[in-house]
Amino acid sequence: MVLQRPPILKSLKQDVSPHITNFGEMKHYLCGCCAAFNNVAITFPVQKVLFRQQLYGIKTRDAILQLRRDGFRNLYRGMLPPLMQKTTTLALMFGLYEDLSCLLRKHVSAPEFATRSVAAVLAGTTEAIFIPLERVQTLLQDHKHHDKFTNTTRLSREYYRGLVPILFRNGISNVLFFGLRGPIKEHLPTAANLVNDFICGGLLGAMLGFLFFPVNVVKTRIQSQIGGEFQSFPKVFKKIWLERDRKVTNLFRGVHLNYHQSLISWGIINATYEFLLKII
Repeated sequence: MVLQRPPILKSLKQDVSPHITNFGEMKHYLCGCCAAFNNVAITFPVQKVLFRQQLYGIKTRDAILQLRRDGFRNLYRGMLPPLMQKTTTLALMFGLYEDLSCLLRKHVSAPEFATRSVAAVLAGTTEAIFIPLERVQTLLQDHKHHDKFTNTTRLSREYYRGLVPILFRNGISNVLFFGLRGPIKEHLPTAANLVNDFICGGLLGAMLGFLFFPVNVVKTRIQSQIGGEFQSFPKVFKKIWLERDRKVTNLFRGVHLNYHQSLISWGIINATYEFLLKII
């Protein structure tokens, strides 16, 4: 005698299955979002020290002293914009990359490397939609504007300063990150997956952070300006180059902290993302 499934269980399965499928399709977005939240909560004070160095070209000790003078009350000032930005952009970065890669593979006859590279650039370009949050973060973290702006809602104009360097940075860095993540992990010594994911993400983050450090210096200077003309990337770069005595080493002032911050941040992001991907 064959036992048949009760009608109510069949109906329940039919009702739940589409939702499970939809959740499965969204898991890359959810994992990216949670990874970003975890990262920002841990590394925000370090990022703030780095920001001061990029903006003023000062040493690490001087940047820390600035934050001490500002007081603990202002230490986490400006955290809301990067939290909103990072959770949103990393959700899009991982989610859109996976979705666009699948879409391009189905409809375009091209090598996998090409379709994945295009997907990475498109995902990075989409992230740039949220540049207003990055600009708000820049203004709120600059102590010169503490008296002018007290919170995120006070800033409602000039959101898209610094768009060009962000598009350039996001597009190329996404191609390199997604293109090299697999090969690097394959060549790592055998270890716990979580450890390898941290090392892989950390190495890539540190490398890309170093490579695009001068771009971020120019982007920070562009976004710290309020009012006046929208200056081009080459014009601002030339101004910084002259201010820093035409020395490449001065353009990279603060890069050692950026290196360590990127190493930790992207290690956390990649390890959290891969861990959540496995358990969801």
